[in-house]
Amino acid sequence: MTNKMNTTRKPLWRRMMLPLLSGLTLAVLNLFLAQSLPAADGDQVPLAIKLPPPAFKGTPKDLQLGPNVEPLSDKPRPPMMVPPGLKNVATGSKITSSDKNATSDILAKVTDGDKDASDQSIIFLRKSTQWVQLDLGSPQELFAIVIWHAHNMAKVYHDIIVQVADDPDFIENVRTIFNNDVDNTSGLGVGTHREYFETYEGKLIDAKGAKARYIRFYSKGSTESALNEYTEVEVYGRPAK
Repeated sequence: MTNKMNTTRKPLWRRMMLPLLSGLTLAVLNLFLAQSLPAADGDQVPLAIKLPPPAFKGTPKDLQLGPNVEPLSDKPRPPMMVPPGLKNVATGSKITSSDKNATSDILAKVTDGDKDASDQSIIFLRKSTQWVQLDLGSPQELFAIVIWHAHNMAKVYHDIIVQVADDPDFIENVRTIFNNDVDNTSGLGVGTHREYFETYEGKLIDAKGAKARYIRFYSKGSTESALNEYTEVEVYGRPAK
């Protein structure tokens, strides 16, 4: 009976690789769709985002979640429609952080184009509410923001808040683009957006043409760790008129 059971089970490597290959196929399909869809909605075009390979599939059954978490989808995200000619204006921006232990060399990884799920691609900030700030160098008209925290396993980050402002101290014309801090534990106002699972797709946020030079990305740990982890940030926009 023992020999019969061994011959009917799939090898361990096949059971681990099949879900990852399926997710990778979805990522390639999503990029293909974004690049192949024709212009629509007037002068709008689909935003093409280069995605890293997926690192996991499914969620642990014992993961404790609140009621404000979006279910994890197994389908590729529909492309966002944006004006043509946008660029990732985060590239080359000056990056600062509330965590003074994070040097400029470490923070540079946030916009270096490396979105992989490995530890070498992630920066780690201290516990409690922390932020990473981009100085785009000049006012930009912003249409789409993509954030990748650590996406090496199924986890949900807390108090994800994205704000833009006209000054580096965030005093003048501060506007909130995204906020899922529904209990206001970070003290920046009650959020109305939902928490979400971090995946290889990152979090795509509609910036709705906001004009700003400075962007801050807040977080307060995750379901897996009290530390704050960032892998990559992309900001799609054009010079403000």
